[in-house]
Amino acid sequence: MTTTFPRSSPSALGTDASGVDALVRALESTPDVEPHGLVLLRHGQVAAEGWWDPYSADRPHLLYSLSKSFTAAAVGIAAHEGLLDLDSAVISHFPELDHEVLDQRTRRMTLRNLLAMASGHREETLDRALAIDPENTVRGFLLLPPDEEPGSVFAYNQPCTYTLAEIVRRVSGGTLVEYLRPRLLDPLGIDQLSWKRDSVGELGFSGCYTTTESVAKLGQLYLQRGVWDGVRILDEDWVESATRMQVANPDEENPDWSQGYGYQFWMARHGFRGDGAYGQFCVVLPEHDVVLAITGQSLDMQAVLDAVWEHLLPAIDRPGPDTTDAALPGLALPPVAGGALDTVDGLEARGAFSRAASSAVPGLDSVVLEQDGGTWTATLTQDGSPVAAPLGAGAWAVAGSTAASAAVDEDGRVLVAVRFVDTPHLLWVRCDPASETFEARWQTEPLHDRLRTLHRPTD
Repeated sequence: MTTTFPRSSPSALGTDASGVDALVRALESTPDVEPHGLVLLRHGQVAAEGWWDPYSADRPHLLYSLSKSFTAAAVGIAAHEGLLDLDSAVISHFPELDHEVLDQRTRRMTLRNLLAMASGHREETLDRALAIDPENTVRGFLLLPPDEEPGSVFAYNQPCTYTLAEIVRRVSGGTLVEYLRPRLLDPLGIDQLSWKRDSVGELGFSGCYTTTESVAKLGQLYLQRGVWDGVRILDEDWVESATRMQVANPDEENPDWSQGYGYQFWMARHGFRGDGAYGQFCVVLPEHDVVLAITGQSLDMQAVLDAVWEHLLPAIDRPGPDTTDAALPGLALPPVAGGALDTVDGLEARGAFSRAASSAVPGLDSVVLEQDGGTWTATLTQDGSPVAAPLGAGAWAVAGSTAASAAVDEDGRVLVAVRFVDTPHLLWVRCDPASETFEARWQTEPLHDRLRTLHRPTD
């Protein structure tokens, strides 16, 4: 069931369009910030929206840790249905581990502690948990005694959310997506949502793929205090608890990450938000009746929020020019500029390149550039697995999960840009015909994947 928000315009919804334009320009011009998609809601309607070519409205995007907010919604719904008690001990949901988990702090750890990233550990435990048990993350986590009493200290900790996901699967008898489909996804009209899995189930803390508008829908549900089209999906006391500070985190470096943490939501200088690595945002401003969803490839996430506070926030309820359309025009990421590939001596139809010592992508050992019927394709082989990407000339060629562009530099080397458009990630490859070698580097390095898995799951 597909449902979309009504489309309006900034001025019709009491927002100065010049502030929206200034935000877009800031996102496009700030170093280490790259937007892929943006949806701005006011009063439950779309005030502005746009996607930077080659990204598009209908393509799901990897959310990284913004996935946590979807997992938390599953926990909240399960609590609403009486399937679990937020004050229950975590160990009570894993009776098979009862004889092994003897630390008293661990045994006092509750679901509320996990939701608030307050397990009592002072730092991330994922690597240590996997070192204890590579096949059972929950067991490895619960065998790591907390440093402090649960609930007393904040530490961003992936196994907290992973464990919550497994608890939802246990009490529901299915996968996270199966549980959420009739209870959250279908009512909100979220058709496209999939999740990366390990041998147990969805990662929970990361790996969720959905569209920018779907992120906005989750934010709007929380803005509406858990009610959608007159139907209560989340209890109001859950929304209240999830979106206020449950544990202080004043030692976090950036100002919008040191305002406290709720239930898989960050408190901020304005409102609250879910977010994920490389610039995935669901910003909710209840005092302004605003939701802002952004997907992108940004290393400086604080700069994204700074731009929102500087340009968008003052534009709310500020008079401005009349506007008639929510669509943001002319959004595009520049393709590779330069000469045509077939102008390179010896590269009229095909060139094979081996890895240079300076290449920065492990396991990427060969690149083949090949022309067929006027279309160039780059075949990248990492760990023996080839990934083929058609190359655009002065444009992005979109095929499957890649969008790629290539051109010849003034120095005669071929520069290839491959975007894995289900994700934030961009791979740069520079091929040298003279030495028949290539160098490669990531603009942003994938956290979970190799080349062949940089796409959304299909199941």
